[in-house]
Amino acid sequence: MPERSVRTLAIVTGDHHVQDPTKLGAAYGPEDLKAHAAMVEAIASLGRFDITVYNDHRRLFERLAEQRPDLVVNFCDTGVGNRPTRELNLPAWLELHDIPYTGATPQAMVLCFDKQIVRLVAEALGVAVPGEVFLPAGMPRETLPDLYPALLKPNAADGSVGITKDAVVRDQTEARAYLAFLDRELPGRDILWQEYLPGPEYGLGLIGNPDAELVALPPLEVDFSRLPKGANPILSFESKADPASPYWTEIKFRQARLDDDTRDRMESWARLLFRRFGLQDYGRFDFRCAADGEPRLMEINPNPAWANDGKLAFMAGFAKIPYPRMLEMVIDAAIRRIAVSG
Repeated sequence: MPERSVRTLAIVTGDHHVQDPTKLGAAYGPEDLKAHAAMVEAIASLGRFDITVYNDHRRLFERLAEQRPDLVVNFCDTGVGNRPTRELNLPAWLELHDIPYTGATPQAMVLCFDKQIVRLVAEALGVAVPGEVFLPAGMPRETLPDLYPALLKPNAADGSVGITKDAVVRDQTEARAYLAFLDRELPGRDILWQEYLPGPEYGLGLIGNPDAELVALPPLEVDFSRLPKGANPILSFESKADPASPYWTEIKFRQARLDDDTRDRMESWARLLFRRFGLQDYGRFDFRCAADGEPRLMEINPNPAWANDGKLAFMAGFAKIPYPRMLEMVIDAAIRRIAVSG
């Protein structure tokens, strides 16, 4: 598809009118709506596209079929109807109807949603990963793994759901209490018992596609230094959903200060994983250092947060890329990819 033919954009986000488990109180708040408005304004400011915004999923597919936009900007990272397990449904439907879209394929979403699969594939490719034990849902837990301190989290979840400020456990008593919390709040979920990594946490973003231009943004470091004494330095659910929590107010992002070897190694791993998992147009890779100071892969985000206060926007800012231009880079990556693939 030639670039000049892309005029009509449909921007699909989460549904503002129904419950969302990734939000505090399962509802969109003022901060969420502010970020959404800033994103729409940023794309409109490019002056290139006729934009329709879909933040109400009632008759979503019928309306998209009627409009048949030149390109769907798939920012629906909460899933259709704000159900995370239905995040893949939108791109799957768009493919069936031959409507181009930005971002990850359904296959990439399924693979990256399962954290154990990500770890196993990454390890097979030579990417450093933390030690981990998989706890299947419903299995007896008379004997727990002897791996402390540990980070306990759902094997499949987005938005740090299931990872609260208390997710780091240091003994069996704390572990059993947190496992009980997870069983109560997220029944039927498989759980990962993961080696807790005490070192710095980094994010690395890529925009583009492997067979064209794939731009690596300057890595980001999470600054936990302002958290209250004794608080676990992690990006918990509170850090993404609760404006009243110190995890929201005191955690900051800054440009990472990395030696060349470490930065190059993380970037090389990110590029390898981008291709292996079939990501498209953009992606974010989270790393954290173990006690030996070496980074380990924590997570792959195939459709990372697009908000102007999200990690990807911060990384773009480190490269002096304005927020509207960052969004345009993602859109243009999709346009070039579609032109090549037909």
